[in-house]
Formats: sequence, C-alpha cells, structure tokens
Amino acid sequence: MREEQFEAMHQEARGQTQEQQPGVEYAMKPEPIYDDPDYVGSGKLTGKVALITGGDSGIGRAVAVAYAKEGANVAIVYLNEGKDAEKTKSLIEGYGVKALKIAKDVSQPENAQAIIDTVIAEFGQLNILVNNAGKQFPQDDFLSITPDQLKETFETNVFSMFYLIQAAIPHLHKEDTIINTSSVTAYRGAPTLIDYSATKGAITTLTRSLASSLIEKGIRVNAVAPGPIWTPLIPATFSKEKVESHGEDTLMKRRGQPSENAPAYVYLASRDSSYITGQTIHINGGDYITS
Repeated sequence: MREEQFEAMHQEARGQTQEQQPGVEYAMKPEPIYDDPDYVGSGKLTGKVALITGGDSGIGRAVAVAYAKEGANVAIVYLNEGKDAEKTKSLIEGYGVKALKIAKDVSQPENAQAIIDTVIAEFGQLNILVNNAGKQFPQDDFLSITPDQLKETFETNVFSMFYLIQAAIPHLHKEDTIINTSSVTAYRGAPTLIDYSATKGAITTLTRSLASSLIEKGIRVNAVAPGPIWTPLIPATFSKEKVESHGEDTLMKRRGQPSENAPAYVYLASRDSSYITGQTIHINGGDYITS
C-alpha cells in the first residue's frame, strides 16, 4: 500500500515548476512525504542536539522530524523560506522536544560561528551536525556555466560545510557525528549538472578525509547520497518535462520521498552505526546501478 501511495504521488506531481530557488515546500502539489507514520521512534537520540542546514523542507525537514521522533532537540538553518521553517519547527515540537530555527545564509563564512553560537546558547551542546543545504543550476551547455554560477554553487554546497564544521568541532566530542548530504550525481555524473555534481564529488571526498582526521577524537563522519527525491529543489530548477519524468529512469521507476531518506540519517547519527565512518549510504531507487 505504501508503494502504491508513492506511485500515485509520482503521477500527481507531473508538470509543476517554481520560479525561485531553493524552492518552497508549501507550494508543492502534492506535498512531499516528510513523516512516515510507520516510523516509530525508540529514543535512539534522546538527550542529543542536532543542527540541520536546509532543515526547513525536503530531506532536511524529514530528517528533523525523524530526529524529533527519536528524542533529539533540533535546530534548523534556512535561507529565507520562513513559512516552511515555521511549519518544520511546529512539527519538531509536536514530538515533545525543543526546536530552534535560524535564518542565515550558510554560504557566507561569517555566519557559521553565529549559527553554532546560537545553538550552544539555546541548548548548551551540539552532538549531530547535518550539512544538507544545497543549490543546483541546470545548464544544457557546459560553456554556459558562468564564474558567478560556479562560485555560488560551490559556496553553498561545499564551502558552507567547511565553515560550519570548523565552527562546530570545538563543541563536538566522542560519539558525536557529522553527516553530509552528497548525491548520486557524484557517482554517475550528470551532463546538465556538472558544477553541482562536482560539488557532490567534493563532499564525498571531504567526508572520507574528515573521517580520517577526526577519528582520534571519536567523532564519526559519514554521508548520504540521495537519488531523485521529491523536494522543492526539483520544481525550482527543472523544466516541466524534466519534472514529469523525474525518477522514472531508476529501477523502481519513480522518484523517492524525503521520508525514505530520513532513517539513514538516524542510523548514522545513532550508536547503531558505531563501527561506520567515512562511508556513504546510497538511497536512489536503483538509479546508480542502471548507468
């Protein structure tokens, strides 16, 4: 029945676009599934504090909800999507934990310390950093990628991770975790998303290298590489035709939902993954192996 629901939503989502990036979830029809009613928390993150960039919508919202179900207090960072952020804050609080929303541009280096300081001031600790914010600008012609586009894509997708991790490390301790959002495009490439794919490749290598660097502190670093997932970034960046066919070239013949990614982020944040670092979990409906 669950699979039938996802397939029905895939058909309903055909043809819609948005005029702004990174896009807003409240305008999507149907709205992405961010809370799987079959997922029941078991206290895996009780007493923990998580910070999620891009936490207002999409995969970030789904992770925030799952973390709340597991007992974590959650801070979300977003750019300017205030309506989505307020809903996510309400969803988190609905599970009896504390929520904090922070409107900051993570691509700007001066904001990283301010974000971390705000979290520490509110919660007194930080245990889980999820670097999830991202942008993409499809271009049919590689020569159309301008220096400004290249800079914006790398500043948001990669540089922001360096800034936040550097600001967070003094507050992270043994058994704390860093989780980065990579992408299937880092592994199979994407001819119209070359700069975006390059950032995701950098994130994959950052994850591996940082895992080696922080293991002596007992801090684990891993990544999740989603495939075609129904998030605001899709209608905000692709044409109607691309939105219609989004995910149909996977083995499962459909796009995925944010809620289908969230359990992996819970796993990597909890002691269930205590012997895992420097690794990437692939959630893509069989996308990569079809290439």
